[in-house]
Amino acid sequence: MSLRTTRTRENPRVDADDWNARYRSADLVWSADANAFLVEEAAGLPPGTALDLGCGEGRNAIWLATNGWTVTAADFSSVAVDKARSIAAERGVTVDWHVADVVKWRPRGTFDLVVVLYVQLPEPERAAMLATATTVLAPGGTLLVVAHSLRNLEEGFGGPRDPAVLPTPDEVEAEILAAAAAGSGPGVEIERAGDVERIADTPDGPRKALDLLVRVRRGLR
Repeated sequence: MSLRTTRTRENPRVDADDWNARYRSADLVWSADANAFLVEEAAGLPPGTALDLGCGEGRNAIWLATNGWTVTAADFSSVAVDKARSIAAERGVTVDWHVADVVKWRPRGTFDLVVVLYVQLPEPERAAMLATATTVLAPGGTLLVVAHSLRNLEEGFGGPRDPAVLPTPDEVEAEILAAAAAGSGPGVEIERAGDVERIADTPDGPRKALDLLVRVRRGLR
């Protein structure tokens, strides 16, 4: 996971150096378990090639590789990617790791599954990242986007406090459709788009968080 925001009085820009420091501060910043939405949404997909944009410490990329996927993963934090490499080696799985800014990076080839999980960026950086995710989606492939939702500011627990990095499902859907329309090849179909509840465990007990989930399938022709 990676969070980058534009500089405001309340929320200074967070960059790779900030995230490197954060990843150095703990053995694992995030859970070692794969994201529950990814596990649910990928359960019925036949393993193929997968791309994880903003992979953080690699928990989702490693889960995919463990379950038969050929995985490429990228994050702009070199510390996070080094951790991911070590964990993958300990578990005996292979992932093609990259230290790269997912807003600017252009991976080679196409992928049967592209996942973008909690990469909280302002528009237009978010749109640029989603354009890449859409462009590299293979015919018949699935794109899964999960993020803290704008509604979470008022109705949920945790997550960023800057509305500039909290999109709505409609905004994510529109950015993906615009990228698909601007590209070549088969179009895309929005299979699912909306806010979903997630229960966060806290010292004060379980709390409800609101995420967005958008699932897209590219046509075969």
